[in-house]
Amino acid sequence: MDWFRAAYDATFLVADQQIYWREVIGNVFGLASALGGLRRKVWAWPVGIVGNVLLFTVFMGSWFGDATRADMLGQAGRQIMFIAVSVYGWYRWRETRRLGGVGTVAVHPRWASWRARVGLVTGMLAGTLLLTPLFRTLGSYEPVWADAWIFMGSVLATYGMAKGWVEFWLIWVAVDLVGVPLLFSAGYWATAMMYVIYGLFTLFGFFAWWRISRRESAAPDAVVAAA
Repeated sequence: MDWFRAAYDATFLVADQQIYWREVIGNVFGLASALGGLRRKVWAWPVGIVGNVLLFTVFMGSWFGDATRADMLGQAGRQIMFIAVSVYGWYRWRETRRLGGVGTVAVHPRWASWRARVGLVTGMLAGTLLLTPLFRTLGSYEPVWADAWIFMGSVLATYGMAKGWVEFWLIWVAVDLVGVPLLFSAGYWATAMMYVIYGLFTLFGFFAWWRISRRESAAPDAVVAAA
């Protein structure tokens, strides 16, 4: 399996930083998943899962023989949570499309209720506070609160996408604002640059889903209710 190890360890140089190809490829899969989510395509979920698996091996490098960069438990843990929530989203979107018949989109964007919004904000803040000491004890990269913030935001945003809430795009914006400086400081340049692209993309996605929600609300007879 020498060929597998060679592919796994393959890197390229940017300035003085060695970048793993699997970090780049994992983020490309993530971006493709976000694009699929924007277009309300079911394939967005399995594509995202592939990226999650690749990025887990990057952020928990010490488990896979790489001691050159710090482990980031929040980043690694969120890949696991992504996979779990993505399975739910995958099922939910497939069922919506199946029940709607041929030509039905997988999700109908809508605004979350005020109760759900309060739950999202509370979960974001409380989860960050609770996970910060845990991640610090486990040896995550400082500032640990930022890693915890990214973890919680990623989980909530993915859940919001599965539910079809327009607000999930704004949660990604909050994640990116913290994630970009954190990842640059930790040496994860490829992922940091991808976060910059994500940030611009999520703003576009927010307004796109907002328009879709407004259009479908104006023509309810043309919309098949989500399962």
